[in-house]
Amino acid sequence: MIQVTKQEGFGAIQLEEVPMPEVNAQQIRVKTDTTLISRGSELFRRYIREEAVPSSIMGYSLTGTVDAVGTEVTDYGVGERVMVVAPHAEYVVAEPNATDGRIVPLFDDVSFEEGTFLPLATSAVAWADSSGVKAGDTVVVLGQGLVGSLMMQVMRGYNPARILTVDALPFRCELSERLGADIAINADEEHPVQAVHRLTDGKGADLVIDCVGGYAGVKSFEQAQDMVRRFGIIQLIALYQQAPLPLDSSKMMSKRLVAGILTDEPRSQIAARALQKIQNGDIRASEMITHRFHYTEAKAAFDLLWHSPGDTLGVLIKW
Repeated sequence: MIQVTKQEGFGAIQLEEVPMPEVNAQQIRVKTDTTLISRGSELFRRYIREEAVPSSIMGYSLTGTVDAVGTEVTDYGVGERVMVVAPHAEYVVAEPNATDGRIVPLFDDVSFEEGTFLPLATSAVAWADSSGVKAGDTVVVLGQGLVGSLMMQVMRGYNPARILTVDALPFRCELSERLGADIAINADEEHPVQAVHRLTDGKGADLVIDCVGGYAGVKSFEQAQDMVRRFGIIQLIALYQQAPLPLDSSKMMSKRLVAGILTDEPRSQIAARALQKIQNGDIRASEMITHRFHYTEAKAAFDLLWHSPGDTLGVLIKW
């Protein structure tokens, strides 16, 4: 079978032929239909590194059909459609666990393509639960990549007064408003801190969610501290900024900082809620897809994400 690897060297995405994986008594094997590339972790934590990266961490959003089942597995059958947290590969093996949410059966009306968004959507629900948001809040989501877009869509279910989004790419701003943002601020046209204060009559936002990874994340975290109101909350989600984040103690007085996920609800339960949001259209995953590549063009898919962030969002690999 074929799997995606990252060899030594910047952007050295390659395909590798390896033996077909066999299942033990407690495992299932899945024949892959579609995988989703996560720009944040897969580019800034893998693609840009000079050293080789283990194929086992190349990707984590896969959908397909169960094609082999271990003798002790009772919850899954051959032919079942599933999402698996697994790397980009033609076949993957996974071990069912009742609480970890790494294997999720797909509803019949959720496509394989939509299902690839489930791992990130699950995290988005968990992040939203952890954010401290209240009905009637003004929420700002910094960054409208995959994570930021999902956060914006999930936050709508918490009844905020308004959701403002910020991005420097026109395409992402346009898509953000199409998917549900009340106002998308183009940071290339207006300073986002000034825009947020203008739109909140100088008070600042109740909650600022920072989803800007990579190099730009250093600046966005600094801006988050300037646009949140007194007694407000900053939630940091983004990773891999490539440099320490500037935490200004004078700006953070009388404000709160939440880092990531602060819920102990089993991930399988969160995944079930996220899947329902995809099913009922609260998360409009299909509209987030911008490109599809055959697996033989995997390197081209990664290269496009790196070189053309202004034209891309959901980039899928078809197997």
